[in-house]
Amino acid sequence: MTVALHLRAAERRDAADLAILVDIASHGFATWLWHGAVMRGSKDTAMEQGRSRLRMDDEPGAWKDATLAEWDSEIAGVSIGYDLDENVRDIVAPHPVIKPLLDLQVMVIGSRFIDSLGVYRHHRGKGIGRALLAHEIDKANGRQVSLITESHNDTALALYAANGFAEQARLQAVPLFEDSKRHEWVLLARNMT
Repeated sequence: MTVALHLRAAERRDAADLAILVDIASHGFATWLWHGAVMRGSKDTAMEQGRSRLRMDDEPGAWKDATLAEWDSEIAGVSIGYDLDENVRDIVAPHPVIKPLLDLQVMVIGSRFIDSLGVYRHHRGKGIGRALLAHEIDKANGRQVSLITESHNDTALALYAANGFAEQARLQAVPLFEDSKRHEWVLLARNMT
């Protein structure tokens, strides 16, 4: 039996898997953000909020911007990318932890921005992340590709460096909790030639 990797555009019905994979890609940062809806009483769980957010039709970084990787017909990973336009300058950070991310995004307006790239743990080591990254680079159509990752995410940093990404800037991350691991957000970009 041959196992094949297949990339496909996400559909709205994939939102639950998208939410899980976005949370994996962000190492729990997404559920921390989504938990605000639980605190406000509009959702029962952070994942319910994530699913709702990823089902939105007109929101950057939702299902319409997602590509799913399937391994042997099972959803294995996701990339979410979109064109960063001038509108990012007008976004007011809803919480201080978001501000450094927005400040970094402003530096790469006009690029294809990879918002999330995540693979389920049991599917790692199969080239899925590399395939999704290559897909996002192709979608840039010759323009710069950018993304932000954590300074301590050595696996991601190695993947991106091996694919032509170079550090553009870094900013100190605002800790989510008092005992959170301290790190910096690293802006990486790949210039097309």
